[in-house]
Amino acid sequence: MSLLIRNGTIVTADDTFVGDVLCECETIAAVGFDLQAPEGAEVVDATGKYVFPGFIDPHVHIYLPFMGTYAKDDYESASKAALVGGTTTLIEMCCPSRSEDPLEALALWKSKAAGLSACDYTFHLAVTRFDEGTAEKLKVAVEEEGIASFKVFLAYKGAFGIDDHELYQTLKTAKALGAIVTAHCENAELVTELQGKLVAEGKVGPEWHEPSRPVEVETEGCHHLMTFAELTGAHVYVVHTSCEEAVAVLSAARARGVQVWVETVIPYLVLDQTYAQRPDFEGAKYVMSPPIREARHQPVLWEGLGDGTIDTVGTDHAPFDFKTQKHMGHPEADKALNADFTPRGSAANFTMIPNGIPSVEDRVNLLFTEGVKKGRLDLQTFVKVASTAAAKVFGLYPRKGAIAVGSDADLVVYDPEYRGVISVETQMMNTDYSGFEGRAIEGRPSLVTVRGEVAVRDGVFVGTLGRGAFLRREPTHF
Repeated sequence: MSLLIRNGTIVTADDTFVGDVLCECETIAAVGFDLQAPEGAEVVDATGKYVFPGFIDPHVHIYLPFMGTYAKDDYESASKAALVGGTTTLIEMCCPSRSEDPLEALALWKSKAAGLSACDYTFHLAVTRFDEGTAEKLKVAVEEEGIASFKVFLAYKGAFGIDDHELYQTLKTAKALGAIVTAHCENAELVTELQGKLVAEGKVGPEWHEPSRPVEVETEGCHHLMTFAELTGAHVYVVHTSCEEAVAVLSAARARGVQVWVETVIPYLVLDQTYAQRPDFEGAKYVMSPPIREARHQPVLWEGLGDGTIDTVGTDHAPFDFKTQKHMGHPEADKALNADFTPRGSAANFTMIPNGIPSVEDRVNLLFTEGVKKGRLDLQTFVKVASTAAAKVFGLYPRKGAIAVGSDADLVVYDPEYRGVISVETQMMNTDYSGFEGRAIEGRPSLVTVRGEVAVRDGVFVGTLGRGAFLRREPTHF
């Protein structure tokens, strides 16, 4: 069925104007003024509302075995949550362990989404070891599977983390294939040493997570990656950048010619480290890596988004329940956990708390409320950092991230007059808490489409599970 959106304020990364958008056969058929609706078309009056391209979250975890447990969302709950929040495309981290075959892992991750996701999706393939067969498997991933981005961890030693030889080989291979490498930048050795020191001193609560991974650890990881990227010529994308010092290192590298893109995530923009210091183990809700920082870093991140130093805003969505999974790191885990988990007794500490904050549903509304409404971002920059830049970096543009003839009809009709409050009681994400509980939002999507089909109306999911498509991408980072 055709869909005509009339009289909305159309906002892209490059332009703003009042007009109409006509969608036919999953794509945008026309953009203009006083467009005529074909017979039988649904007509939506968007007067007083914005019309944005569908938003893209470039960094989510949905199927995630991590720290002895599994993330709580599947593609049903995650894609519904994403769409209600205005996100129409997810780029998930496919994260095999060091013992797993990367192509087998990719097939597993794809199987978790196929036939279930209501929004479109693709993957970054993590390289968690590099041996004699890895280069050929990465070539297959790019040329046959349509995966144009990899992921490396300079943290999580002994699990996802790689050594310097593996890092060099991964970057060299990516450069040859035209793929971009996304990277978690923390110095693994420093993390291990600091964690051991703090635990030995009896500092075991969630408030000690940030001191075990201070800004110096992240900054050194960024500097390390920049050195390798400069020597190999690889194109790199630094995920979840949290602090002023890391931004400075990445900006300096970019200035001397390193091909680097920078991401921050919504928790760093709206939360500070006092959340992780909340008493009665409440701080565990806010444990993620790199950690949430002091409030002094937030203005730098907002300014970086505004001036182009920081390219994208993701979530690092990694949903774990508080009462059970986060309590795996409780100092008295044997008393705190239910019978579904193996007691860890007095040995439990903050290093055992599954990392992550559920946030895929809230990113766009928080970014609009705290960014646009407070004058930190203009509308076009908002669209750029939440949609268009990710589409361009990861080989999806102009199919995604644009409102143009021929682009996929992924559209968000956004009501800036809506007022609401974020709560676990109303969220679609499958966790027992919200990291943003009680926070007011100003604006939300009133209509969301995925390739021309309406998926959300006034905050209610009305889409089709399983309609989401896997997005093959061509390499562009030679």
